[in-house]
Amino acid sequence: MNPKFYITTSIAYVNARPHIGFAMEVIQADVLARYHRLLGEDTFYLTGTDEHGMKLEQTAKEQGVIPQQLVDENSGYFRALGRLLNLSNNDFIRTTDEHHIKGARKIWSKMVETGDMYKGSYEGLYCIGCESFKTEKEIVDGVCPLHKRPLEKIKEENYFFKLSKYSETIKKRIQDGQLVILPEARKHEILSVLEDGLKDVSFSRPKKILEWGIEVPDDPDQVMYVWCDALSNYITGAGYGSDEEKFKKYWPADVHLIGKDILRFHSAIWIGMLLSAGIQLPRAIYVHGFITSEGMKMSKSLNNVVDPVTVVEQFSADALRYFLLKEIPTTDDGDFSKERFKVVYESELADTYGNLVSRVLAMTHKYFEGKVPEVSDMNEIASYGIEFERFWKSYDEAISRFDLKVALELTMATAMNANQFVEANKPWALAKTDQVALSRVIYVLLEMIRLTSVALLPFIPSTAQKVLAYLGQGEVFSYGNDRKWRQLKAGTQIEKAEPLFPKVQENVSA
Repeated sequence: MNPKFYITTSIAYVNARPHIGFAMEVIQADVLARYHRLLGEDTFYLTGTDEHGMKLEQTAKEQGVIPQQLVDENSGYFRALGRLLNLSNNDFIRTTDEHHIKGARKIWSKMVETGDMYKGSYEGLYCIGCESFKTEKEIVDGVCPLHKRPLEKIKEENYFFKLSKYSETIKKRIQDGQLVILPEARKHEILSVLEDGLKDVSFSRPKKILEWGIEVPDDPDQVMYVWCDALSNYITGAGYGSDEEKFKKYWPADVHLIGKDILRFHSAIWIGMLLSAGIQLPRAIYVHGFITSEGMKMSKSLNNVVDPVTVVEQFSADALRYFLLKEIPTTDDGDFSKERFKVVYESELADTYGNLVSRVLAMTHKYFEGKVPEVSDMNEIASYGIEFERFWKSYDEAISRFDLKVALELTMATAMNANQFVEANKPWALAKTDQVALSRVIYVLLEMIRLTSVALLPFIPSTAQKVLAYLGQGEVFSYGNDRKWRQLKAGTQIEKAEPLFPKVQENVSA
């Protein structure tokens, strides 16, 4: 049986259409999912939408529709974006799905059985934008630092989860590496929070205040708050409460991929829930940063919100994937600039990679009738295989430490090396003087393109697959034989390449 790999993204709140930050997160997860599939692992990739809460209830009322209509429409935009970005997710979970509701109620009941739920009066400052209560440490100048709006003072009777009971256990699991948090800075951030000890958390709202949600088991007057509802998608999406064989197969999650703003929820509250319910913990939490636009926070008022759909329609899914993966630091904040996007598209995608493929395949047709040439002495090109062995080692190490940017930079460096190899060896000159050397040079270039394209499969899958098809390679790839040097067979028919990244006149639109 093949090893398994289960990766999740956070689930997007459907009060607005998808933004570029969400696109980056699901693309990062897609790279990891595709990479592990290529390793031969039984990979399950889950994303989805968070569809309950007061904001949605209020928005539906303002629009004169019922909440279900609103979430059905808005969830559809996220599904459509996934198709547009060529995501390879195995499932798309919605918190209004019946199997999710059943699983969320099951984990709630487990926490009750453990004695970790109790009813009590709660008074606190609530941000409707975040749909969460704020602690004194989180409040800046009396307002939510994220939404810049006054907080509402609320007092109500809710169910509480004894999160404080699990502070030390959570801290120990993180410190000893049983729960990996990357990057290291985020690990230290949550350990700092845990030093002060966790407080018990309000886990429900009265139904008279919040109706659009999952009813608390055995108490129809209370509705689950976001924690048990939204966070439990990671287990319900893997079959918890509905398909125990599937759950046994894929849980625990190997990676929860999230944004830095929800680190505390995932590394404290969610971990406490699992400990309470007696469910194995995820193996790792990977944390990415935020994207600014033209150096500023995205805002409708500044007219600098980047629409991922518009970028894909003007350029391509692979162009957007490439930019977000290479130009935005994987675990830190980065900027989306229209001008920079154009430069990267033209210089790196169209020129460094696209033009390399076009010219080498054209020379193969010109000098060898479109067939892979035969090399008389393979030992003469063995050193290139050793270089690629080093490349794969560095590539794997970068991905294992969640540095997709470095892995992609290493890959594109192989394309740059191939371009330099063309200029240094001048095949057009060898064609007049040394057919044996020409065969060797073209073979090496074709192999460099093949291996570069195999490495690009998780990152820009449509383009990489197209190039591999030009090289006469099959549709099914793996990191077994496909990584090895000298896999192209002499006589294999090579197709001519169309422009991989055509020139685009229009600027990227916000």
